[in-house]
Amino acid sequence: GLVNVAAFLAQSLQESIHYNACDENSWDGSGGIYPLSNACGQLGQSYQDYACSGDEAHMACDVDPDMEITATTNAKWWGAPTKLFCGPKSKYPTTGYWNAYASCTNGVCNYYDDQKGGAIVDNPTANSAGRTDVEGCCWWGRGVIQTTGICNFGKLNYYLGKRAAAENRPSAYPNIDFCTTPDAICSSSEHPELKWIAGIFYWLSSVQAFNTAQFNYDSE
Repeated sequence: GLVNVAAFLAQSLQESIHYNACDENSWDGSGGIYPLSNACGQLGQSYQDYACSGDEAHMACDVDPDMEITATTNAKWWGAPTKLFCGPKSKYPTTGYWNAYASCTNGVCNYYDDQKGGAIVDNPTANSAGRTDVEGCCWWGRGVIQTTGICNFGKLNYYLGKRAAAENRPSAYPNIDFCTTPDAICSSSEHPELKWIAGIFYWLSSVQAFNTAQFNYDSE
């Protein structure tokens, strides 16, 4: 009921609305240093390894090492890291870090709109999981609940996207392949509601449906 709606909105506020974000921000760092390979995962995580288990294994997206995506949004505080991006090792053999304390060159900031400070330093730097590249790292969080990883994007595609249509099942977005264009959640001008749809789908399929011997979401 209303409590469930309130819980969803509160979680959305905590995950993205509070930061005016759609794409995940790069925030895992210290001393003003944020590895560009945070796109692969933060706090020691590896988003491309978030595979589905059991009966849902066939729903996960495949990891395309040649996929290239740049996030649509990023934080805008002074020195905030630039947008997350992914690409093959042939283009980005290693990646450096974002120096949040750097001043813009000659007073000109050109990494993103409304940038106030900070710059990329091309010195190979590992994220907290040890990655120094961004190959296959296109699965960072997106939308109001930050849909993350190949399983969650795959399930979205399986039930609401192009795969559902291809397999002759009802599809709300038959022309959007969330496995080849996961960025559609944040970048689609035709369907700006996707940031909410992705969040609601995750809430209904994973949070609201959570049921173990120790905890049942509905009864609690």
